[in-house]
Amino acid sequence: MIDPVTVSVIHGALETISVEMGFKLMRMAHSSIIRESEDFGAAIVDRHGRGLAESAQSTPLQSGPIPGYIRGITRQLAARGDVLRPGDIIMHNDPYGGASHGPDVAFVVPVFMGETLVGYTATTAHHLDIGALTPGSCGIVDAIDAYAEGLQFKAIKVFDAGRRNDAVWHILRDNIRAPDLVVGDMEAQVAAARIGADRLLDLIGRYGLETFEAACEAALAHTEKLMRQAIAALPDGTWTAHTFIDGFEDSDDPARRDLRIQASVTIAGDSLTVDLTGTAPQVSDRPINMPFEGTVDIAVWLTIRSILLDTAIFGHIAVNEGLTRPITIIAPKGCLANPIFPAPTIARFSPGNQLADTVMKALAQVVPERVSAGIGNLRVMAFSGETADGPWVHMEIFEGSYGGRQGSDGMDAVDTLFANTRNNPVEDVESHLPLRVRRYELRDGAVGAGRWRGGLGSIREFEMLTDGGVSIEGDGHTYRPWGFAGGGDGHTATMRLMSGNTKSALPSKSPYRRVRSGDRFQCEGPAGGGYGPAMQRDPEAVRADVLDGLLSAAEARAVFGVALTEALALDHAGTAALRA
Repeated sequence: MIDPVTVSVIHGALETISVEMGFKLMRMAHSSIIRESEDFGAAIVDRHGRGLAESAQSTPLQSGPIPGYIRGITRQLAARGDVLRPGDIIMHNDPYGGASHGPDVAFVVPVFMGETLVGYTATTAHHLDIGALTPGSCGIVDAIDAYAEGLQFKAIKVFDAGRRNDAVWHILRDNIRAPDLVVGDMEAQVAAARIGADRLLDLIGRYGLETFEAACEAALAHTEKLMRQAIAALPDGTWTAHTFIDGFEDSDDPARRDLRIQASVTIAGDSLTVDLTGTAPQVSDRPINMPFEGTVDIAVWLTIRSILLDTAIFGHIAVNEGLTRPITIIAPKGCLANPIFPAPTIARFSPGNQLADTVMKALAQVVPERVSAGIGNLRVMAFSGETADGPWVHMEIFEGSYGGRQGSDGMDAVDTLFANTRNNPVEDVESHLPLRVRRYELRDGAVGAGRWRGGLGSIREFEMLTDGGVSIEGDGHTYRPWGFAGGGDGHTATMRLMSGNTKSALPSKSPYRRVRSGDRFQCEGPAGGGYGPAMQRDPEAVRADVLDGLLSAAEARAVFGVALTEALALDHAGTAALRA
């Protein structure tokens, strides 16, 4: 029997090590996607492949899948008849072997005390190019199979028993655009994971392996208990919801557009099952399929955890495998949420976020006071080109927005749900790249009306300063984010290419296209859904939005029933009359 104080101290140390790995990776990284957007992960996993702790400042879609990466590595090595040895470092990005998608490459250090494997430390990060058919590692929306999405690394030993495998690093440099940038980020990952391994060995050495493992078992059991208690507090039953993704909205093939995502949540005692039966079949020759392990499971677990164990209510909750034990996920083989190899998966980002939103919509019927209305989905663009210094590649994540929730408006212009990366600062973009940000502002006049309004999208306009290319993946051009409890639906996103005097609308997914210096892309982000009837919104909150330029006085009157004077003071009598 181990005392709870020791359990807490050891688990706190594991969390601190994970956070340190993350910060070290950020500081050593070459690319802004890691350094600024924080699109990376760091975690510690025990020798059985169970997640023990992850870096709190990274995105759940990077840290959350790390135990799955390690399970995939273990299976792959066993199939080859290979084993792990002290000094090994493994590179892995197989989306059918635990990885979230191909560009999210993991570097894993198996940690040994003498000859005994005691755990793993690992980092993941999104890399700006992995040798796909066009520059960049997003917007490869015309990939016909997994082989068109770039290099595949299935449990590759980049260090073998302490010896650097130079051939692998040569292959990387010879097959990746902007190799200094990408390989530099990979080397930073290796260094950060090694730091984590050293810290983990120090921790185990301080307490002894037996005490360390007992503390880990107790920590896993405690978080499992918290999740089971949260589930048991809910009524038994089954609740179903569905949403749609655009798919390829400009396609003539109905099997590639207007694709249904369905989730049925069943609560039975202290267990919960999410059944995705009814979700559209996979699109076998387009990369919007979601890896079951690495994307689907993270979308489901994160959503349930954030609703049932909200840190605003429960305080700090340890993130480890115990949280997932009471949850079962079902997805039929061959659907969007459980594709069959070699179906491509590189553009799983927006579909996975929509899946999380669908689980939220199902749970809204059980715990309406804890959910947000529909989220505005995201967009990713890959900019690339050539300068005198060589090729350049940049990935820009365009924010979505949250729906309103009980007591709070939705957050404006942020990444949502499992994709909580940070916005790239304009100064960083313009300092390092031949791009100019012409506009960056909140989108006014498009709001999900409600007692608590949906979050606003942003307007961002990028100008190319050299000839180059752009590819785009996103969603949310066709279907408006759902309003809840009488709230209005949000607003869809739009995108335009302005070239000379020509302005053309673009779909949410657009494969690589050549563009010229001076061409501009104008992106309008989506607005989240509203929560509660708009006529119940606090008139002062409506007036504040008008004063901030987010609504016009006419919109305040027509949508929210709030009358303002010419001086924009509240007209109490006029408001009462409108709302009557």
